[in-house]
Amino acid sequence: MMIDGRRFSTGLLGRSKATTFRALVASPIAPADHRTCGARPEASVIGRLRGRVLTDEATGALVIDVHGVGYDVLTPVGTLGRARVEANSEVELWIHTHVREDALDIFGFATETDRRVFRLLLGVPNVGPKTALGVLSAMPVDELSRAVERGDHARLGKIPGIGKKTAERLVLELKEKLRGLDSNVSSAPVETLGNEADRLLSALVNMGYRPGEAERAVSALGPKLGTEPLGNLLREALAKLTP
Repeated sequence: MMIDGRRFSTGLLGRSKATTFRALVASPIAPADHRTCGARPEASVIGRLRGRVLTDEATGALVIDVHGVGYDVLTPVGTLGRARVEANSEVELWIHTHVREDALDIFGFATETDRRVFRLLLGVPNVGPKTALGVLSAMPVDELSRAVERGDHARLGKIPGIGKKTAERLVLELKEKLRGLDSNVSSAPVETLGNEADRLLSALVNMGYRPGEAERAVSALGPKLGTEPLGNLLREALAKLTP
């Protein structure tokens, strides 16, 4: 779809060209500003979506049906498991709209905090949307906060797309910004939390769970980390991993 000389990937599926065009016209897409052509502007076309999940790929790519319109939404892996689900099975996602010269991409998040952290990641040099999405797929926000607070370059460097230099830059750029951002991070000492979380992760992985699954289960324990016995935490993490 061409608008003011720009081509957009609309994220609208299953609609005729005329209907898609009317939907785009109805959206508050700002006209092109030729003075900023070539820049990567931030857009607030859509703030939140609520609808039925039509497709759910292992990569986190979704199609959300909102009143008959299908939106292509890119999400961190595991988002659907943490997102708010209504009684009618509709899921609610917080949206970041990313505009490029040739595309309009929609990114969805389970919480407003996740979206804020995604935007903070985009502010780090050499971190684009794909890399930022990979970071939040590899570790939840509270785990990312702890890794940045500890200056754990090795842990951050294991994330696909994040090398040694970018890991150092993440710590430098985000350490102050992430403090107090996520309410699930306990006020217990960082080292205590890190050691306990690492022991739980190791135990779950050794039991056969994938690292990503284990990290999400441990993250879901929130403020209980550092305040309850390890055995109790392990049992609760296992309960979250059991369908």
